[in-house]
Amino acid sequence: MKHSLLMTYGVILFVMMIWGVNAVMLKILVEHFPTISMTSLRIMLAGIVVMTIIFLARNIRNLTAFEWKYTLLGALFGVVGHHFFLAEGLVHTGASNAVLILALLPVTTSILAVWFLHDRLTKWRLFGIGIAFFGVFFIQSGSGTLLIDKGEMYIFIAMLLQAISFVYIKLATKTLDSKQMTGYMLVIGSFGLFIISFIIEPNGIQQMSGAPMWVYGVFAISAIVATAIGHFLFNAAIEQIGAGQTAIFNNFVPFFGLISSAIFLGEQIFWYQGVGFIFIVIGVLFGTGYMEHMWFSKERAEYKKRAS
Repeated sequence: MKHSLLMTYGVILFVMMIWGVNAVMLKILVEHFPTISMTSLRIMLAGIVVMTIIFLARNIRNLTAFEWKYTLLGALFGVVGHHFFLAEGLVHTGASNAVLILALLPVTTSILAVWFLHDRLTKWRLFGIGIAFFGVFFIQSGSGTLLIDKGEMYIFIAMLLQAISFVYIKLATKTLDSKQMTGYMLVIGSFGLFIISFIIEPNGIQQMSGAPMWVYGVFAISAIVATAIGHFLFNAAIEQIGAGQTAIFNNFVPFFGLISSAIFLGEQIFWYQGVGFIFIVIGVLFGTGYMEHMWFSKERAEYKKRAS
């Protein structure tokens, strides 16, 4: 049992590392390819891989109208919107800044859950939300400006749209397997991005040729390993140890993103980014309700021990 748990933790940590490095891979890809054309093909490849795995596992069924509604909304916000603004944002800002802004995802999802899913907003969660956003403010003030540039704004929008998609995913996966929904979202969303690429990048597909072979390798790793297999392993981990424990590991994504952006892109990591990151992690732990859950669980365990 202990060995199995350690194996699960190891798998999650691997996924977090891949997702952190993926920000660097995307930064490389947007520098070599037309942004939206590349993104549509990358997501399409990921969707095909996920759907192939689901089909081979015979874990597929027809969706109800309710499930289709939220799957389409999830694809619109979580794939088309999120990946469009993420790719465009990385054209204008560094990978290190991007991963720090994306670290707000758990807290933003928590806020939306209060509004749309009627989750309870306690004083400690409100405290965490404030601390997390202060972390981003600290990073901006440390950079010498309080103004958010175009790239950072796009990354923030990408993060917000993904948080909105999580609400629809939560609603749909009450009855629908999360892996099947992920596959459908990726395939449907990639077609949406494909249409957008034809409008704003008419010759984008033709311009996908001519890059060095190692860049196509980065493209394949980003699509197959980070997006397709990464989501599969993450979903499997949720089934093993629950969403609460799994979500905490997301705090490692910006850490791995910062390290890999420094190693592979030569981006300088400033002290205020590190301090801001610490604020964001603390904010996430409180803002998502994780710390309260741990405290109450400990209190209940001690009460049961005394009562027995």
